[in-house]
Amino acid sequence: MQRVAFYAGSFDPLTNGHLDIIERAGAICDKLVVGIGANANKSALFSTDERVVFIRASAAPVLAARGCALETLVFSGLAVTAARERGATLIVRGLRDATDFDYEMQMAGMNAAMAPELLTIFLPASASARHITATLVRQIAQMGGDVSPFTPPSVAAALKAKFAAR
Repeated sequence: MQRVAFYAGSFDPLTNGHLDIIERAGAICDKLVVGIGANANKSALFSTDERVVFIRASAAPVLAARGCALETLVFSGLAVTAARERGATLIVRGLRDATDFDYEMQMAGMNAAMAPELLTIFLPASASARHITATLVRQIAQMGGDVSPFTPPSVAAALKAKFAAR
């Protein structure tokens, strides 16, 4: 039986922190579905199509090296619903610190109540990625800073271009 894991987020933008969790998830599943949450109430910096391209270009080689397949999915609504629809049995969540842990424990509890067949797995961020957040990356890029240590090269270039045009 193929073990399918689901990793959801906005990925706006994709960061090296996200890739760290993706790589770690590749060690525990045969296929990782990266679900890009589309929230009509939020204003995204990158379109979902752009985020799909960034994820496929950056995550596919990382997962292939681990023998894990990648699927990307844009979804709206509940992550547990999207995970079920893709045949996942695991939900992957990354943890950077105690603040993440507190929030993610609440989310895992709610998800377990709605979808008890899905097991939430917490993966700790590597020390080199623990400080990276998409929010901080966006802020640094908006202020003209260099985000290349925090994102894949294609994302850093896209952020630079996006904010140079404003």
